[in-house]
Amino acid sequence: MKKILVETSARHIHVTQETLEILCGKGFKLECKKELSQPGQFASTTKLDLVGPKNTIKGVSILGPVRKENQVEVSATDARTLGVKAPIRESGDIAGSAPITIVNPETGAKVELSEGCIVAKRHIHMTPADAEEFGVKNGEIVSVKVEGTGRSIVFGDTVVRVSPNYALAMHIDTDESNAGCCVGEVYGEIVK
Repeated sequence: MKKILVETSARHIHVTQETLEILCGKGFKLECKKELSQPGQFASTTKLDLVGPKNTIKGVSILGPVRKENQVEVSATDARTLGVKAPIRESGDIAGSAPITIVNPETGAKVELSEGCIVAKRHIHMTPADAEEFGVKNGEIVSVKVEGTGRSIVFGDTVVRVSPNYALAMHIDTDESNAGCCVGEVYGEIVK
């Protein structure tokens, strides 16, 4: 069976245009530093600080383009460092999630989010053709086995996300990546 690229998604921020302008100035536009695997998505050159009740994590990238809702994605370790109770959720499911403060260290501008900080649930992006090939459907929960890293691992509870706008890739956070020693180009296989 075809293998799936497993990518490590480090902590990052998604913002609305309104929030971006509060933090970075009227009319501010995100500048692409690096294209990401998902079509149209990019890591921007803009880095901000995350402030929680216990600590601050500095230099967190904003991913573009801007979104309809603010969302901060951290690992479970990051959440503990910040002192927030970030739930494990699918991207976009932020209702009742942890509050967090985003600060522009250059200007001191800040936005206090009453919710929006999550630990992203591990997931696979795939097109409808990929889903057919793998025999899965949107929203299905699967496991993915990763071998050859020196720390073979099976990632359970992985959500399949299907859209014609996606490119085939699995996303895990830095805690998960470290657990499986997923360094460099790593591939996994769906196991049911």
